[in-house]
Amino acid sequence: MEVRRPRRGDLLVSTVDVRDGGVFEQSVIFLVDADDDGALGVVLNKRADLSLERVLPDWVDVVSTPRVLYQGGPVLPEGAVCLASVKDPEEEPPGWRSVVGRIGLLHLDTPVELVSGTYDDIRIFAGYAGWSPWQLETEIGRGLWYVVPATYTDVFGQSPWTLWREVLHRQGGDLAVYATWTDVPHLN
Repeated sequence: MEVRRPRRGDLLVSTVDVRDGGVFEQSVIFLVDADDDGALGVVLNKRADLSLERVLPDWVDVVSTPRVLYQGGPVLPEGAVCLASVKDPEEEPPGWRSVVGRIGLLHLDTPVELVSGTYDDIRIFAGYAGWSPWQLETEIGRGLWYVVPATYTDVFGQSPWTLWREVLHRQGGDLAVYATWTDVPHLN
């Protein structure tokens, strides 16, 4: 597989070599920014320890199912990042900034009344993952991440808990083999 520099809107998929038992093991990260200044993204397939009802109760009825708070990453876990997809790609609603296509960042200070009916999907993440300049490229070079294209359903699909295996499987070839990886290496 050809290694390419990550771009905004790409997925980072952790390799089987990431075995820290933490947020990055078997994680899929959607990059919201990636350039010479560094990169940042949110982990799409991990649930936060806190409930959405406790942290942002006004948002529970507008987020997509499953209606949970996601663990976006280890940086600023007390903060929140919101991804949303606009219904009308020709519009740029207040508080929203495009990342790629219809998917963008939505500022959580936006009144919920303005949010309802404006977006097809919304997900909220506690914290984010971040890399300083060239740190992510170094980790990719060490074999810790695969960089693959994202699809809409990767970000807003109904089964985020199986996303790591699904993304690897659809890549085909050598990466698809890792979709069957077990926690017991001698069984692989």
